Amino acid sequence: MLKKIIDPLQSPTAGSLAKAFTRSGKLGFWVQVILGSIPIVLMGYNFMFARSPVGPRAGLPVVEYLVLASLLILIFTTFWFWRYIRLGATLADPAARPSQSSLIRTVWTGLMASSLGVLVSLVVMKIEVGHLLFYFLSAPQGGVPVVQAAGVAPASWVSAVDMLSLMALLLTLAAEIIVLVLGLWLLFRSSQLSKDLA
Repeated sequence: MLKKIIDPLQSPTAGSLAKAFTRSGKLGFWVQVILGSIPIVLMGYNFMFARSPVGPRAGLPVVEYLVLASLLILIFTTFWFWRYIRLGATLADPAARPSQSSLIRTVWTGLMASSLGVLVSLVVMKIEVGHLLFYFLSAPQGGVPVVQAAGVAPASWVSAVDMLSLMALLLTLAAEIIVLVLGLWLLFRSSQLSKDLA
């Protein structure tokens, strides 16, 4: 059983590499479409319906730019995995097959983009969680009131919109980590390509 798994890993053929690119491309593309659309819908809801001119707590302006950058990186990596699907079809055709160095450069570009996306998402999550922690620590030790009482400053309570933002970031991060793992798998498969296929 283990031999069946190890043998194809040690000497990939053009057909197996083409299948790996096609399968990983489709999986990465659809994971990003599904997990990436949920944060976009949540953020759209947040901006359209939940955000009032005077929100429950003021966010840091840099966070909005970082969230936008994270979503743009997610869109880029989604496009890049669509490119992997097409690259799988190109690898199956011996006349149009790219060189090994070109193939590895393409995979490295996807890996760099998904690594940058993970980094940006982690930075935003740390800022947001730190911001929420500050508000929870400044609240009375008995807890945070569920309903805002009259006379309480609007910047002293936390709303469900704050959790919505963290959920969107968590889903984006999950998609980026899955894509990073798939990219590493494709890099491993591409670097194992034998000399006669290059």
